[in-house]
Amino acid sequence: MKTLLVVGIGAGNPEHITIQAIKALNRADVLFIPDKGASRADLADLRRDIIARYVTNPASRTLSYAVPKRDAANPDYAAGVDDWHAALAQRFAGLLEDVPEDGAGAFLVWGDPGLYDSTIRIIERLRADKAVALESIPGITAVQALTAAHCIALNRIGEPVHITTGRQLGAVTTDTVVMLDGQTAFTSADPDLEIFWGAYLGTPDEITISGRLGDVAAQIVETRKTARARHGWIMDTYLLRQRC
Repeated sequence: MKTLLVVGIGAGNPEHITIQAIKALNRADVLFIPDKGASRADLADLRRDIIARYVTNPASRTLSYAVPKRDAANPDYAAGVDDWHAALAQRFAGLLEDVPEDGAGAFLVWGDPGLYDSTIRIIERLRADKAVALESIPGITAVQALTAAHCIALNRIGEPVHITTGRQLGAVTTDTVVMLDGQTAFTSADPDLEIFWGAYLGTPDEITISGRLGDVAAQIVETRKTARARHGWIMDTYLLRQRC
């Protein structure tokens, strides 16, 4: 039976990768590199850097694949994501053909495969039709990189932490981590909240801003806009909490 390894590679720093992840990558016969176009070529380059640093298996090879785009214009977000995942599952089925029988292929996943990444869900669709073993190897998340960058603890003593997306951000009543916020939803939150924001976490381009939300929101919006124009993409995460 063929095996697919979903390997968390951290939030952007090649040194985030764990020994477990290195061993998994060296088990793989084929290492899959997603191609998201010229504007995101550095994301693929980071994966290649990790492979060059840590993979010593002379029999392994890399294989790039084009990532289909989600129809962002679809007013039904859930349906649009479902269609996108179906297209990716079909693409993964093609990649599986390049994995030798009883061999392994590896997907290098940004952050951790279990937190706001869909690779596992997509492979589960594939497994509905094909006999494939699946293994997931954890990685450092953007949430961990964010708290490390700001030198703060994620949770306060005896208190919960809520993790959500910008699309789902509502009233902040407990410490809240927000990921995937293309809408800059924080601009509509209570200005007396405290925000710890970070982009390109773990990379040489890392940017962090913190303070009272009402004082720094405009700065974050402008910084985010400038950085996205410069890089062609942005990954940012932030923590909102009531000020002490």
